Amino acid sequence: MKAKDLAAYLFLAFTWGVSFLVLVKVVHSFGWVGAVTFRCLVAGSALGIIAAMLRKKLQFGVRWHHFAIVGATTVAGQLIGLSFGTPLIGTAMAAILVASIPIFSMVMAQLWGLERATPRSMAGLLLGFTGIVMLVGFPSAPITHSFIIGCAACLLASLSAAFGSNYASLHLKGVGSFEVTMASFLAGGLMTMPLLFAVPVPVRPQALDYLFLLILGCGMSALTYVIYFRLVATIGATKTISVEFVVTLVAMVIGALLLGEHLSTLQLIGSVIIFCGCALALGLIPQRRTPALELDI
Repeated sequence: MKAKDLAAYLFLAFTWGVSFLVLVKVVHSFGWVGAVTFRCLVAGSALGIIAAMLRKKLQFGVRWHHFAIVGATTVAGQLIGLSFGTPLIGTAMAAILVASIPIFSMVMAQLWGLERATPRSMAGLLLGFTGIVMLVGFPSAPITHSFIIGCAACLLASLSAAFGSNYASLHLKGVGSFEVTMASFLAGGLMTMPLLFAVPVPVRPQALDYLFLLILGCGMSALTYVIYFRLVATIGATKTISVEFVVTLVAMVIGALLLGEHLSTLQLIGSVIIFCGCALALGLIPQRRTPALELDI
């Protein structure tokens, strides 16, 4: 893995981990549907404005339905599923289900012939998932109808993210990450917009709320997804999407430092396991080579 790819990977982990703090404020002001819709439209529009200012020639090069599918899955499907499901099951259980995204991605990549999983990468993903379970733990919530619906929504979000990433790797590999991000977010925002009639904005947002929305849409969506789709094209969907493990870890650490949340010994052990799992999945741990036997003739 090249140094610039590793730097991009760590940047995504930190930025998306911090984004949970901003997302809570945006959802409170705009509602869970409004947060997704306006976030997508702001991100897509921001990239369009930047392209016009830089006189960047956009070359999409493929039919529009490919962008629509990625927008419906990686963008709209994932964000809507998580926004709807998390309040029903709690952030801990939602984080565990989100950690299944790399596992789903690996299976899809194998079925589609996009990547060939090695024992090291499989072990890394399983280690990462184990660390996530240890990190967030299981909530003491009763198995109710709403709990089951929430779990189903988060699992569908995870499947959508994995499907969209592999679909982009298969059908949009020759398209620039700038174009993929812009088209996908605009498509996702337009798809979720009709849901605002059913779930309208709950309160009248203030100036600070719009600032948080701009930060979430421009910095934590437009910029990060340009980097994300570039990594999908360079190192593959499975390795790129393993960043979800580190995102959860960053979010937990920020919660401990800024919100006063306590980290147990088990959670600290889980954090170490996550780093080991990601290092294996990304190929950062050098593999010991067995010296060839020399035969005397």
